Amino acid sequence: MNQQIAEEPTRPSQGDINMPRTPKSRYTLRRFWQMRSLLVLAVAILGAGFWWLRPYQFHGVYLQSPERAPNFTLIASAGAPVQLRDFQGKTVVLFFGYTACPDICPLRLAELKQTMKLLGEAANQVQVVLVTVDPLHDTAAHLKRYVSAFDPSFLGMTGSPAQIDAVATQFGIFYDPEPANVGTISHTGTITVIDAAGYVRLLFPAGLSTAEMAQDLAQLIR
Repeated sequence: MNQQIAEEPTRPSQGDINMPRTPKSRYTLRRFWQMRSLLVLAVAILGAGFWWLRPYQFHGVYLQSPERAPNFTLIASAGAPVQLRDFQGKTVVLFFGYTACPDICPLRLAELKQTMKLLGEAANQVQVVLVTVDPLHDTAAHLKRYVSAFDPSFLGMTGSPAQIDAVATQFGIFYDPEPANVGTISHTGTITVIDAAGYVRLLFPAGLSTAEMAQDLAQLIR
């Protein structure tokens, strides 16, 4: 009887080891890269979402006033008495200065003029008010000519020395009614921003750019 010799199993050659991937292995690899791309995209979208959800960082000094700004009545540059509460529904940008000021007043008003331009149509929701700290010389007519030279929408306000002193004190504004130099009055150059509901919300110290002020105002009136 013929004996059958068992054949030894053949070992894969080097060429067999480097055989091309099967369609199934190519499909698995493609799925891996697809899932990896989707994961990267999801992380990017999530990160962008967190960035948009971050609270806005104001450039000016943001305040959370518990009470509305104190109301006051002064004579506007139009010639009639005007109260602060008459502007409720608008954002009020309040600055204390005077028409004979040689430096900071024209500079700040020029900055506010540019800020209103940057706001575009949103500027219609803002009222810029200059309260004089030199009521003995700044009449309503004088203020009208002065503020209109910067922007026709700007409003000047004046009153008696006692009235001006009371309003300045309410808003933490310092000024020297008896200047050391003739025609020069030292005063605080900070701009106070009152929101549409009547609350003091922002202080713009000197040094902020017009773009930064415009961004803050746009955020406030949204």
